[in-house]
Amino acid sequence: MPKNNPTYLSLKDHSVSKEEFQLVHNKELDMLETYPQPEGEKLSEYYQSEDYISHTDTKRNLLELAYHKVREISLKRKLKLINSFQSESKTLLDIGCGTGDFLETALKANWQITGIEPNDSARQIANSKTNNSIFESSELTKLKPHSFDVITLWHVLEHLPELEKQTALLKSLLKPNGTLVIAVPNFKSYDANHYKNFWAAFDVPRHLWHFSKTSIERLFKKENMTLVKTLPMKFDAYYVCLLSEKYKSGFMNPLKAFWVGWQSNRKAKRSMEYSSHIYVLKNADS
Repeated sequence: MPKNNPTYLSLKDHSVSKEEFQLVHNKELDMLETYPQPEGEKLSEYYQSEDYISHTDTKRNLLELAYHKVREISLKRKLKLINSFQSESKTLLDIGCGTGDFLETALKANWQITGIEPNDSARQIANSKTNNSIFESSELTKLKPHSFDVITLWHVLEHLPELEKQTALLKSLLKPNGTLVIAVPNFKSYDANHYKNFWAAFDVPRHLWHFSKTSIERLFKKENMTLVKTLPMKFDAYYVCLLSEKYKSGFMNPLKAFWVGWQSNRKAKRSMEYSSHIYVLKNADS
């Protein structure tokens, strides 16, 4: 266990292995770290589940139907966000692009797209939508430095090992005036505190890191990048609460989940601690 970092919470992998893990608090960054962290092939085993929705296009139940409905709305908002950035060449890299819906949306809006997706089946689906613009993870380090106007990671950064190496790589791939967009869960939200070890967005051990607003700002400040905007992801609270109720009681309990999600968003109007945030960062040396 990392030295001098106290245990914040003990919890288990609810969706795949049922194994026990701990979250330790990195006080320097105000961030939680999953311990122990599986590596390599061992880590990939924790993704072997039909319930891992971002790797499929299935709509088998209420949870998956809700996910896809929210995704339709989110895609329009994501496109509007990246279109708001001043960019003549409109080069976009989406890391962890899943089944490629965001990149398909961006392609139709005349963005030059590149995607990275480690899951073979998800990558195959994504390539069928994007004229084969999606590549496996090993290709990421082969991309030309300073070649992208916008890089996006939608609920991906929390999955990536060797975090500081990843942030340095992201900085190197951006153009000098480029924009980095990161969406991650917020462990300081009301719904996180309400569900505690049942909070679905902890999702150990697939989520290796658990961020606060402070940790994102401090982490990227080391790369001379400035946090210029933080946006709420209000729909995330409802989806996460549905899944958290399933972990806690054995069924989704949509009425209670909606109530907790609504409470989380209501309280966040004052605290500014939403279930998930979108962070927009710019090169400070641009």
